[in-house]
Amino acid sequence: MGSASAANPAAAISTVFVYGSLLADDVVRVLLNRVPPSSSAILHDYQRFSIKGRVYPAILPAENKKVIGRVLIGITPPELHILDEFEDNEYERKTVNVFLQDTAEKLQAYTYVWENKTDPNLHGEWDFEEWKILHKDYFLKMTKGFKEEMKLPDSNTRVATYESFYEGKDSGPPHS
Repeated sequence: MGSASAANPAAAISTVFVYGSLLADDVVRVLLNRVPPSSSAILHDYQRFSIKGRVYPAILPAENKKVIGRVLIGITPPELHILDEFEDNEYERKTVNVFLQDTAEKLQAYTYVWENKTDPNLHGEWDFEEWKILHKDYFLKMTKGFKEEMKLPDSNTRVATYESFYEGKDSGPPHS
């Protein structure tokens, strides 16, 4: 944290474009203890993919494609830290230009881009409505587990928390 943000905390308020599990207010509420104001938005020249073996999506730059999501407005530095930890090292936080769906206003926002640009596990299109039906309840439990872990001095990464949930930590060692 630089001294500028300490001297003027308002300067460090962020806007974050979300396109996956964070489209669900319930997940955002568990992570941030609130649901910040949000607006539907479009990110041009990116594509959203499903990830084999995962229930959350990835985005990568892709010409003439677009990702419809939403921007979370007024994210504080501690909240941004939580989102960084949640997205873990699989994603890279980048600054992008998004357009609000209602007004076409252009905004700068952070978003989380999949780190592995040539990942063979990326495929198809991720579907939020399908995710809500099939995976949201369990994902919420995992997110609550992650949030509890964050309070511990030697907390697990989000990926480790995710894997322990989804690979059944009670059924022996995780698959390698």
